[in-house]
Order: sequence, then C-alpha cells, then structure tokens
Amino acid sequence: MREKFARFMAGRCGIDQLNKFLSILSLVLMILAVVFNGTRFSRPVWLIAFVLLILVYARMLSRNLYKRSAENTRYLRLRMSVSGKFEMIKVRWTQRKDYKFFTCPACRTTLRVPRHKGKINIVCKKCGNSFTGKT
Repeated sequence: MREKFARFMAGRCGIDQLNKFLSILSLVLMILAVVFNGTRFSRPVWLIAFVLLILVYARMLSRNLYKRSAENTRYLRLRMSVSGKFEMIKVRWTQRKDYKFFTCPACRTTLRVPRHKGKINIVCKKCGNSFTGKT
C-alpha cells in the first residue's frame, strides 16, 4: 500500500509551506464556523474554508511543479518580509540598553551606535553620508 501511494505521488507537488499555511487557515476557519454556528457569519466562512481545502488538495496533487514552486516562493518572500520586520523589532528591543539606533537622513538605512558616547559623528556605511547624533 505504501509503495502504491509513493508511486502515485511521484512527480506531484506534495505538501509545501504554502499548503501547510492554507490547511491551517482552513482548519481555523472551520472552527470559527462551528463556534458561530447559526449566525449569518457561519455559512460564508464554511464556504471559504471548503474552497481553501480544495485548493490545498489541488496544489498537493498537481504535476505542474514549476508553477507550484513559484507560488510557494512568492508566499515565502511575503512571509519573510512580514516576519523580518517583527524580527528586527525584537532584535532592536533586546539591544536597546547597549545601542542607540539612528536612521540615515539620505538613504533611510537604520544605523546602530553604542550608547553613552555623547555627541558623535555618525557615518552611514551604505551611502557615506555623515551626520551628528547624541547617544
């Protein structure tokens, strides 16, 4: 049985990060539809969850690996752009006692300088612009 399934799935997309996200989103929407059962909110949520589940299975069984890979790459880029901003906020929060952060007025790059050095001349590594700041 395992061999037959492996042969069936050969050359197909399978589960990737986008499919995992869509299946979890579908599950959450189904739970919300059960919680709000009997309201006018319930029926459209069930429909959206069902369509997402069909999309998950269609992507998983698809043989067009190039398109599915491109979709997954776009999803991962979007996820990284969103999570990268939160990660940067977290890093800046942990380093707030030792460093002060400035934004370059020319290229808007974030610069990190040590705290408690007084008034210093800050040079941007990206564009070479120089400005003063109090640390």
